[in-house]
Amino acid sequence: MGATLSPKPPERLLLAALVFVVGAASLGVEIAAARLLAPYFGASTIVWANTIGVVLVALAVGYWFGGRFADRHPHLRGLCLLVLAASLLIAVVPFAARPFLGFSVDAFDTVSVGGFAGSLFGVLILVAVPVTLLGAAAPWAVRLAVGEVDRSGEVVGRLYAISTAGSLLGTMISALLLIPLLGTQRTFFVFALALALVASLGIGWRSAFVPAALALALAIPVGTIKAADTGRVLYEAETTQQYARVVERPDGSRALELNEGQAVHSLWRPGTYLTGDYWDGHLVLASASRRRPPRRIAILGNAGGTVARAFGHFFPRTVVDAVEIDAELTEIGRRFLGLRNPRMRTFAEDARPWLERSAGGYDAIMVDAYRQPYIPFYLTTREFFELTRERLAPGGLTIVNVGHPEGSDELERVLGRTMAAAYPRVLRYPIEPTNTLLVGGEGEFSAARLRRSAAALPAALRPLASDAAASLAPRLPGGEVFSDDRAPVEWLVDSSLLEYANE
Repeated sequence: MGATLSPKPPERLLLAALVFVVGAASLGVEIAAARLLAPYFGASTIVWANTIGVVLVALAVGYWFGGRFADRHPHLRGLCLLVLAASLLIAVVPFAARPFLGFSVDAFDTVSVGGFAGSLFGVLILVAVPVTLLGAAAPWAVRLAVGEVDRSGEVVGRLYAISTAGSLLGTMISALLLIPLLGTQRTFFVFALALALVASLGIGWRSAFVPAALALALAIPVGTIKAADTGRVLYEAETTQQYARVVERPDGSRALELNEGQAVHSLWRPGTYLTGDYWDGHLVLASASRRRPPRRIAILGNAGGTVARAFGHFFPRTVVDAVEIDAELTEIGRRFLGLRNPRMRTFAEDARPWLERSAGGYDAIMVDAYRQPYIPFYLTTREFFELTRERLAPGGLTIVNVGHPEGSDELERVLGRTMAAAYPRVLRYPIEPTNTLLVGGEGEFSAARLRRSAAALPAALRPLASDAAASLAPRLPGGEVFSDDRAPVEWLVDSSLLEYANE
């Protein structure tokens, strides 16, 4: 091919617009893809690593082939057709997501492969092809923009800067505006529409039907993102933090599920403040070191407020500081899960920074901010448990809910050992096959003391206190101490899940 002539000013503007929108769509689609996977595989660092890794590989492949195609077809129309094709594929992603990801989860569960492989395969199928096309657009645009060799560095640098500015904008508006306001499905449509609009400018009016159709697609109802296995979905939303839904079960109870839905984060049963599950254990363990009800407690990871609601009923004088990073979960609790407590103060903050700033003086600090497979590592370390110890009143207790696969205790061993690095005494209460409550404190707390304090509890809680006293035991031996510097909690969780799946 002969030397490429310098593009005319209108073409230079169009190339700049193309690389800007392609840069925005590349990163925006990456953010949206991670949100698309969250209801099925969770939102752990492992899932994010898969998403970022696949996007980078797809972009690299696109760069390679885009450069070759650009030399063979150095025409603006060909580049615009490529971008238009990418926009159509991006628009298809949310439609393919639900049936494909549902099948992916079932298939990988059958052959005993964990979330790592499932999320990787899901991202590969859903977004790799359109992202590869977007990657091919960059070298193609550079080939068209470079007309004179002595100015090639200036031209390439300018296009890279424009593309990076687009990537920054795509990241910010997808995470802060589009997903919270429009949802994941329409976020894909917005980026597809932007790509189609700019590509149509280089193709001609005959392609205008594509952006018109994508604009109409924004009006398509989203519908249920993920069907319930049992019961019916009363409510679902994509909050600023995660995917959340409320499922009403056949027995009339309501469960709050987050992301992949393998764990229930709050539970409401009609006609009672008890759940018959691990939440009830918090109500009685707080009395394991004293005969009076706690005056002040902090709940780190309040979710829909199951424990806070029960405290408001059984211990109406107790002040409850309920900390939940996702403020929308608190509203879901009030709307669907009966959350009412006049002595509850809510804080929409991350648990550890909030605790750092708090004045302390708590009779009990209840940590229910992690359930597999996404556990904030900074809530599992020696430094965190030392902080909880500093924020307790004399004789106060820290109670930690440890969710784990049935029969798997490695996570509990590690957390018990780490708590023991901060507390002189750590006990365990295996309240459910998949939940153990760990209790750490400085004062005298024991099964005998809990048994004696049971008489002062409300009548409905006395049998629970007796059961807890009968099951309280020293922490499991073994495990390592996690620190802020090293806390490989997700590797630990993934290995336990794989071990459980292969049994």
